[in-house]
Amino acid sequence: MNSMHMSKDIISNWEDRHQRLFGNEVVKLNHRLIETGLFSREAVARLIERCPAEELGLEAMSDDINNPSRLYGILGGASGEEALAAIEKGRIWMNIRRVMAWAPEYRDLLDRIFGEFAGRMPGFDTFKHNMGVLVSSPNANVYYHADIQGQSLWQIEGTKRVYVYPRSEVFLRPDAVEKILLRETDEKMPYEPWFDEYATVVDLQPGEMVTWPLYAPHRVHNHDSLNISVTMEHWTKAIWNSYAVYYGNGVLRRTLGLKSLSTEDRGLHVYPKAAAAFAWKKAGRQRKGDVVRRRDFRIDATQANGRGVLT
Repeated sequence: MNSMHMSKDIISNWEDRHQRLFGNEVVKLNHRLIETGLFSREAVARLIERCPAEELGLEAMSDDINNPSRLYGILGGASGEEALAAIEKGRIWMNIRRVMAWAPEYRDLLDRIFGEFAGRMPGFDTFKHNMGVLVSSPNANVYYHADIQGQSLWQIEGTKRVYVYPRSEVFLRPDAVEKILLRETDEKMPYEPWFDEYATVVDLQPGEMVTWPLYAPHRVHNHDSLNISVTMEHWTKAIWNSYAVYYGNGVLRRTLGLKSLSTEDRGLHVYPKAAAAFAWKKAGRQRKGDVVRRRDFRIDATQANGRGVLT
């Protein structure tokens, strides 16, 4: 990373008001990640080649228009450049996960970004920072879903439209959060087209990032170009408390049949629910996530859809 760029703030247009808005509302900011040189096509191609196999997620949608299903792929023998070329012509999502765990220069950048946030927001104490790189095809969609930790999306190349929905029980039922936390479902949730009338719509250009409130449902549509984006995640004490409460509620609902349960993330009830959550996990009752046994395709830039058959 060039030392000239190191002296500049990563967020270039921070204002005092953002401290009050961050984590509570949809906030769009400008960033300088592109100037680091860590997310150019060449750098991402190298990152793909360095990525441990278990941290590389590859998905596509089947060609059945009426009943599309999710397909899972492998890199095969493709180079990083070939993978980018295949994604550019297909309907493919690549998720390069946890880059800070195996690429030290990205760990340094992640630490720097959260250090910058902490400096601007006294009391913003975060832990379990995570960074991933998403490479996705032109016109690809990420369906309606919610995340369980603090989340931000940073655009590097291409343009995408992000729809963020209100965090009310109309758009996100508490039992849907419980199912996500207990891994009884993936993050996808029931969606109705009229939801869009209530969405905050953000067109994300290169050099812009957006963050939204915890558990706010959202979906994403790529414009007609290859997209390279960076996702960052974090936890705070309040996020952890909320996680423990929803998780504990889910356990109590499943074991004791309890119905009306508080989702407040502070107060004495947090602790027994956290204990219930811990006991459930320790007993091995939680389903294992991210275990994909089926593989449907390999990356093949010579094919019209970027996907080759597995041999």
